[in-house]
Amino acid sequence: MSRHFPRRFAGLTIIQTMTLLAILGLVLFPALSLFKKEAAPSVSFRTLTGEQIAMESLRGKVVMVNFWATSCTTCIAEMPDMVATYNKYAGKGLEFVAVAMSYDPPNYVLNYSETRQLPFRVALDTDGSAAKSFGDVKLTPTTFVIGKDGTILKRYVGIPEFTSLHQLIEKALAV
Repeated sequence: MSRHFPRRFAGLTIIQTMTLLAILGLVLFPALSLFKKEAAPSVSFRTLTGEQIAMESLRGKVVMVNFWATSCTTCIAEMPDMVATYNKYAGKGLEFVAVAMSYDPPNYVLNYSETRQLPFRVALDTDGSAAKSFGDVKLTPTTFVIGKDGTILKRYVGIPEFTSLHQLIEKALAV
């Protein structure tokens, strides 16, 4: 051994020190990733009325983005609760964009939206780019709750448990 390379560090051998550092890395890396917030993608939606909505324009608001389809029975089943959630929190700053999947015929989406009088904006993802931007969404319904700072707070696949969803929204709106 070279005289410049110590055999011990803080009373531990070099191998013990390296083992300890490796274990700490294995423990701390996953723990630190829990604190990492994923930013919502920089995407624009085109609504049924032709309006363009850029995610950046929604900064400062709590946003729900719901990927759904008229052919999805689970989506249709959750829609009344989504409407109720929007109606409960819209006046407090919640924005909601219902994004119809690329395979959903636009006339079906328009018909559903009009006959159910959906109170929030409904967008068509005709080329699938919005779904791809949000982590390649394939399963519907998939709902994202996005905080005022533009980070994704929660992703729900399937019907969310609405009591906990409402608690999350209330907490996010209070920030």
